Amino acid sequence: MSVVLPVLFAVCAAFSNALATVLQRRAALTVRQTDSFRPGLILDLLKRPLWLAGILAVIVAGVGQAAALATGPLSLVQPLFVLELPLALLIASLMTRERLPKAQWGAVAAVVLGLGVALMAASPDGNRTHVALDRWIPALAIAAGAVVALTVAGLRRPAGRARAGCLGAATAICYALTAGLMKTSMHILDDDGLAGFLTAWQTYAFCVAGIAALLLLEHAMQGGPLVASQPALTLGDATVSLMLGILIYEEDVRVGWWLVPETLGVALVVVGVFALARGEAAT
Repeated sequence: MSVVLPVLFAVCAAFSNALATVLQRRAALTVRQTDSFRPGLILDLLKRPLWLAGILAVIVAGVGQAAALATGPLSLVQPLFVLELPLALLIASLMTRERLPKAQWGAVAAVVLGLGVALMAASPDGNRTHVALDRWIPALAIAAGAVVALTVAGLRRPAGRARAGCLGAATAICYALTAGLMKTSMHILDDDGLAGFLTAWQTYAFCVAGIAALLLLEHAMQGGPLVASQPALTLGDATVSLMLGILIYEEDVRVGWWLVPETLGVALVVVGVFALARGEAAT
């Protein structure tokens, strides 16, 4: 199976998501903060041109992600979105005309190197096109329960690391679900055309998950420091997506002695993500 196309599409989508993150974060900081779940936050943000530009970037990212998921395994595509964090920092530094400190460049290198080592060692394979509903039901139930529990736990806490971390983790689960459901929808679109796509339950399910992720993301950004929300979001999305790829889509990753370089790569990614989040929060 060729990995060039899914990797290319995924990296382009990660770049668009990074641009969207920078724009949306700037917009989110211009509206009044809230201590509770406020759907009206989106209405406030709709009045901000920066946020609307971010939504346009999200749409572009969604198209790229859909193309990547249609041509490659979930366990390959979604981990590549870890690149969103270093790309967001690079974009933000260009927009503010501020140079990244050497320590952050080192963290960027750690994320890129670690991700490359982990994915090459794991060599995700398999591109199942359809998943039966009975396989989705327990996964959706567990994921929905986790999202509700994390959201409630986060909103019960004052603004700070715990709140931001819980909401960031809930957002990550929603992002992973969106990708997992979108993958099946893209194959339905390819096999059955637009009519099949519009009548598939997965299409509406990934839309609901995506909207939930968007709403949770804005509250996570306002809920506390990025050093808490960003690692939970970035690493959580990759982890849950990997689990969905293996358990739902029956994708294969190499084990045995390959676990050594995979663990090393993941460790580099984790260290790099936390270092970048700390540096961004300090900035």
